[in-house]
Amino acid sequence: MSDTLKAELLAVALEAADRAGALLRDGRPADLGVAATKTSPIDVVTEMDIAAEKLITGFLAERRPGDGLLGEEGASSEGSTGVRWVIDPIDGTVNYLYGLPSWCVSIAAELDGEAVVGVVAAPMRGETCHAVLGEGAYLGERRLAVRPAPGLDQALIGTGFGYLASRRASQAEVLRSLLPQVRDIRRGGSAAIDLCDVACGRLDGYYERGLNPWDYAAGALIAREAGALTGGRPGEPASTELTVAAPPALFERLQGRLEELGAWQG
Repeated sequence: MSDTLKAELLAVALEAADRAGALLRDGRPADLGVAATKTSPIDVVTEMDIAAEKLITGFLAERRPGDGLLGEEGASSEGSTGVRWVIDPIDGTVNYLYGLPSWCVSIAAELDGEAVVGVVAAPMRGETCHAVLGEGAYLGERRLAVRPAPGLDQALIGTGFGYLASRRASQAEVLRSLLPQVRDIRRGGSAAIDLCDVACGRLDGYYERGLNPWDYAAGALIAREAGALTGGRPGEPASTELTVAAPPALFERLQGRLEELGAWQG
């Protein structure tokens, strides 16, 4: 990938995320409600999810008209350039609905199926993380690096839960077994932010079952460019089945323990 294309994709992603973040921060109605549900009655979509995705896809169509799209709220097109944009207009919709600050706009650009640019903008934190493949990860102008890997028993681990009752029950069993074996568990409500927090050194590791590509495409690239490993079950990439991120010396221990606990099941 040429330096010119890298710079163009990053600039487009940053501007799209900034525009959508401003819309979501400044345009949130006081009486915001649920516009639709997806996998269950608690898996919600708000009118602002839809508005933000429309803003992003419109901007991308203007700036990069031949590119493909994959968006959480339904945007999908093949494109002709080899570039596909993977978009989550609000990662952490329930947080956004309730007025909690841990939500973000997540935008990744893939080239021939590989994530090459990732931007995660968290307006209520006043933070934007970004990464370009092979060029490191940044919070604003500050280059990011994961924390030195602790032992599993000293690790602060982030996770999240699905929306289906049966999956939550399985995840609760995994959590019940894992919690006594780590320093503590955090559940923030946004996978993209959790992955950036691994990159920033605010979490030692992260895992979750049930993520979709738009949840992790940008954040996983940012984590990797900050020195983390990412993957799914042993020997497999991150996927809906399981997503794991941690510094190299912790990654295999966390991944192995999750495999033993069947974190990919349910």
